[in-house]
Amino acid sequence: MSATDEQPTPQAPRCTGPRRLGLSGKLLLLTIPLVMIALLMIYVPSIANFWTNRLNDRLAAANTAALVLDAAPLGMVPDSLARQILTSVGARAVAIKMGQQRRLLASADLPAAIDRDIDMRTLTVWSAIVESFETMLDTGNQTIRVVGPAPGGAQFIEVVVDEKPLRQAMYRFSSNLLLVSLGIAMLAAGLVYLALHYLFVRPMRRLTANLVGFHENPESAARIIVPSQRGDEIGVAERELSDMQRDLVSMLSQKSRLAALGLAVSKINHDLRNLLASSQLLSDQLASVPDPRVQRFAPKLMRSLERAIDFCQSTLSYGRAQEAEPDRRMILVEPVVTEVRESAGLAADASITWISAIERSLSIDADPDQLFRVLLNLVRNAGQALESAKGDAATLQIRITGRREGSVAIIEVSDTGPGVPAKAREHLFEAFQTSGRPGGSGLGLAIAAELVRAHGGDIHLVEGTIGATFRVSIPDRAVELQSVRNERARA
Repeated sequence: MSATDEQPTPQAPRCTGPRRLGLSGKLLLLTIPLVMIALLMIYVPSIANFWTNRLNDRLAAANTAALVLDAAPLGMVPDSLARQILTSVGARAVAIKMGQQRRLLASADLPAAIDRDIDMRTLTVWSAIVESFETMLDTGNQTIRVVGPAPGGAQFIEVVVDEKPLRQAMYRFSSNLLLVSLGIAMLAAGLVYLALHYLFVRPMRRLTANLVGFHENPESAARIIVPSQRGDEIGVAERELSDMQRDLVSMLSQKSRLAALGLAVSKINHDLRNLLASSQLLSDQLASVPDPRVQRFAPKLMRSLERAIDFCQSTLSYGRAQEAEPDRRMILVEPVVTEVRESAGLAADASITWISAIERSLSIDADPDQLFRVLLNLVRNAGQALESAKGDAATLQIRITGRREGSVAIIEVSDTGPGVPAKAREHLFEAFQTSGRPGGSGLGLAIAAELVRAHGGDIHLVEGTIGATFRVSIPDRAVELQSVRNERARA
């Protein structure tokens, strides 16, 4: 592993920029215009209703005055009394229409012309709103003739009033209404703001602070958020964030372990390779010894040392890069199985029965060295599973079978041990996850699965068997027909 690979890439400093308005500030800015809109929606109909009620009060007072004036003998009312009645009504003139006759009951300082006419009998809601705001926005002291229904047999009653007193009364009502409404609205807005702050803003700040803190040290389990007991969407977000952070911390811990493993292997790789090279020189000298037993085992020893040296050369491939591309060719399965048995030390082990049921002349399209590694890992796992099992050689068995189904070669390695625990099945082919024995690294099945997948094959645990049975399926490569014909032609 080179120094360049070991050095982490420096992370660019985070550009925070100017501090923006937080959720609380945005919520406050949003609450203010909403409160103003609510006040406006309350004020507009209220001022129109006040204006309408004020004019209706003038008509009611005028009706009362009309009864008094009409009851006078011969309709003669002293001017002083008429002025007093008009002052109490707040009008300049009162008139009534009966039949075809229109009668002026009383008047005082009646202007030469009337500025506006308002008929309360045909007044609508919208026209009341428009008229009320026109009254408030006018200047000066205009005169208004208000027409309304009259008591008795009269058709209608008219009253002429000044606009200025009405406008002043509307101003007083508006100020009082706005003050009361503003107080109520501020209280309601404050309650809504506090409710939203405690229900949403504070939990979001907690989530944000946790995300920032977790980003600073994602490998620390202490930075994992503790979800609340809320049942709404924020509670779901907290629980999902907590689960995601736990998974990330676990994954980073595994990555750190892989990095530490790679660093340790890189330190011993050089010395181990030299030691194996020295052993290979000694094995070359053994090949010249004429002893038949030495001649029998020396080639196998040399082959094992060559494999060990090759493994040292590619030790760092796992966890850092992909395995080397398999050098596939058609090979016989039975010689590889025999070599696996001898390398696993089962040839001389009488405590475990070895059963080989390979179809005669079964061939497989695979890299012989990588196939050897796959089967050796599976056989060693089976042997280790039988170490803790009790029984004799008849009950402690490792069985390896091989057959062909069309263009797919299938090899099964099974044992009569206790089987794979249910907890280990969840992460069966993941590194550092499936080892159930002390000192195990959990890399055997992970390496076997990676090598099988490189061949385009599949490896899985067969359910419903005694002990554990692993099935390896490797399909033959697709062959281009024209290239085969050319090779035959050249041959």
